[in-house]
Amino acid sequence: MLDDKTVFITGAGGGIGSETARQCANAGARVVLTDIDSDSAESAAQSIRDSGGKAVAHDLDVTNSDQFEDLVAVTADEYGLDVIVNNAGIGHDAAYTENVAEHTRDRVMSVNIDGVWNGCHAALPIMKEQGHGSIVNVASLAAIVGLPKQAVYSLTKGAIVSFTRAVAVECGPSGVRANAVCPGFIDAGVGKEYFDSADDPQKARERSKRAYPLRRLGDADEVAAAIRFLASEQASYITGNALRIDGGYSVA
Repeated sequence: MLDDKTVFITGAGGGIGSETARQCANAGARVVLTDIDSDSAESAAQSIRDSGGKAVAHDLDVTNSDQFEDLVAVTADEYGLDVIVNNAGIGHDAAYTENVAEHTRDRVMSVNIDGVWNGCHAALPIMKEQGHGSIVNVASLAAIVGLPKQAVYSLTKGAIVSFTRAVAVECGPSGVRANAVCPGFIDAGVGKEYFDSADDPQKARERSKRAYPLRRLGDADEVAAAIRFLASEQASYITGNALRIDGGYSVA
């Protein structure tokens, strides 16, 4: 499904990112795992190599556009560049909009918006020139429904969906696809941090489960499977989509 493809993934040290790397490697891809935590990226890459997959790891601060451009260029020169998954993102503590500190707003916007922008900005010239490529941006259910006390996070994820649509229209004539995924609460990464920060994490998880028609939270592997699909040629006629992976929350 991804045989001989090179998949570049940000925020790949854990959660959805590392699971996406594992699944893409299992599907035959060479995966380039990047994370600001280089140790976690290397650990995830080593696990893939131990299982017979092809994986390398690099340190990457997605807010640093020059570092991003350089690493994407090096990857393309050495392995090629078929897919970029812009997964890196952060959340913030629950707070009403008027109580969010300016430095919190700026940090979340920098990682979540600039990180996706920098990834696309670096990858698009290469993909357009070669006439093929797939971009998958990780947004959130917060881009679609109103989540109280998560205004900055919602702002950034909504921006990712709109940006993905614009990119899809721009790069489609060059044979490049761009899609987003919008996961609901996943008990990994940012989702796990959200629950663990509650006064009673278990009660918070149970309360959240009741809001989903499937009556459970999602798993990282379920989101990764959707990303792997959108990255592959099985999704060759799909572009500009924001795929909801939310256990039915948004239609309940």
